[in-house]
Amino acid sequence: MKVTIWNEYRHEVEDAAIAQIYPQGIHNAIKEGLSGEGFDIRTATLDEPEHGLTEEVLAQTDVLVWWGHKNHRDVQDDVVERAYQRVLDGMGLIVLHSAHCSKIFNKLLGTPTCQLRWREADEKERLWVVDPAHPIAEGIGSYIELPMEETYGEHFNIPAPDQLVFISWFEGGEVFRSGVTYHRGRGKIFYFRPGHETYPTYHNEEILKVIANGIRWSAPTQSATPVYGNAKALEQVKPKT
Repeated sequence: MKVTIWNEYRHEVEDAAIAQIYPQGIHNAIKEGLSGEGFDIRTATLDEPEHGLTEEVLAQTDVLVWWGHKNHRDVQDDVVERAYQRVLDGMGLIVLHSAHCSKIFNKLLGTPTCQLRWREADEKERLWVVDPAHPIAEGIGSYIELPMEETYGEHFNIPAPDQLVFISWFEGGEVFRSGVTYHRGRGKIFYFRPGHETYPTYHNEEILKVIANGIRWSAPTQSATPVYGNAKALEQVKPKT
């Protein structure tokens, strides 16, 4: 399975404290964490030509993993359109943390923004598995506990998800739909909330396990190919009298 991990890769360059947590960038931390999963992984970042997501790269990508935070507007619309069409054609998409505001996620969900409540207060997060039979939750216990994370809280302004896999509870009292799935065209999408850049979340084995499960779940399958537009009748149509 061919996986492309995309990351803005600006926080880690501009902030020394974040660089200590992710010295090679969030994208490479996830890549290293998934190294034993049998995926063929490449990375791409915002400041590469075409953001590293050329037509050739996307054509060779089964699942695209997307981390973004502060530079959503810098992503070129033609690259977004390219990724959007690939999802409709069957490419899987894993959307991480603040990429809920990414152009690609908003375009696929049909929402101009995905608002929510948030704060940075080093709060404990407990991600409860609410669909234990879902493949994305395979190998995870009743919950995942993170000692410190950025807090997100409802209302999360997204369309009702096809499936709800995780709900988070935070030390300050908020709850949040932290693991949701969607189908768009022939493609499958998984949004997974944890992963603020100032915390070592992507070094957590359970978080990496969920991402690996999400990649396998969202991978393309030999699904039926829809046909659109003007179509000839399959049977002879009798003329109306």
